[in-house]
Amino acid sequence: MADPDVRKGQAPPAHSRDDFRQRFRARFFDPAFRNEDAAIDRLEEIAWQGYCQARKSPVTRPAGPGFADPRFELSVQWLDTRERLIAAQRRWEDAATPSRVLVINGATRNDGTCPGEMSKSFRLAQIACETLSAQALETDLLDLSRLASDYDRHIHPCKGCVSTAMPLCHWPCSCYPNHELSQVNDWMAEIYERWVSAHGVLLVTPTHWYTSSSPVKLMMDRLVCADGGNPDPTRTSGKDPARAKQVELDGWDYPQHLAGRAYGVVVHGDVAGIEGNRRALCDWLDWMGLVGAGPTARLDRFIGYYEPYATSHATLDRDQAVQDEVRNAATALAQAVGQLRAGTLSVPGKGLPRPRPK
Repeated sequence: MADPDVRKGQAPPAHSRDDFRQRFRARFFDPAFRNEDAAIDRLEEIAWQGYCQARKSPVTRPAGPGFADPRFELSVQWLDTRERLIAAQRRWEDAATPSRVLVINGATRNDGTCPGEMSKSFRLAQIACETLSAQALETDLLDLSRLASDYDRHIHPCKGCVSTAMPLCHWPCSCYPNHELSQVNDWMAEIYERWVSAHGVLLVTPTHWYTSSSPVKLMMDRLVCADGGNPDPTRTSGKDPARAKQVELDGWDYPQHLAGRAYGVVVHGDVAGIEGNRRALCDWLDWMGLVGAGPTARLDRFIGYYEPYATSHATLDRDQAVQDEVRNAATALAQAVGQLRAGTLSVPGKGLPRPRPK
């Protein structure tokens, strides 16, 4: 095969000094900052130099033992995340640790910001947590609505490194933080650890425009590194696309870093799209090597079909059946987790080689 080529020509030119100044100072629009304009000017100059010098990872250290190139400089922030994931995986593998389920609220709405009201997904997630806790499982509620209500909290978008070459997509993601572009406070470093720590995952989400909510999709895309991602960035000299292409063409094993965890999915909506949303989420989790907890743990339901949004919480209050179905989904997941950890859950096809890993 010919040497892999790297296609260029899409990226726009770098920002001018004036454009950069406008972007930087936008966060200081509040008149309360005016007494500190001189200090802001000094900070802006530091940020401008970081942008010009491409200081994506300004603090690094040699990778050290266990890497293909121990002398290659890696971000200390990435290395810290990696160490926490290794420790979480060890806890997950330890039969003496309590079973742990990650319950994810996929709604953006909460009463701490513009909507002024909690979401139905949050209420259903709480029902699931109560059910799991009653069965002596540790529960961890990941409320993705905090993206909309917390100060400067982000899940930055996936940059699609995998589409250049799978080994260019590092596990965990090394695209962030990017201090050069002020792409910081990325929540995914913590979220990766919470997924790795879980023996089971229950995703509870609304349906937005026939598909998942924005926070769920952001999280999903950034979890691509869990399915085939490269745990050793030194093999690709960091983000060297030509080297990564060659590593892939030489043969890549597409490691599934979250395989073996059980899952359930609860999707709700009010007009359309719930079945397609649920199928897409289950297909995604199946693809990553997670194990479905059976049909009871795969739920899609309308809550207030074509009824006003203004009364949807009251509708949920009355819908005892859907509340009980969520309890059943959580219970089925708890049973699957117990059987998986005991080695008694039948997983047909487990261990068979994948003819088309990707």
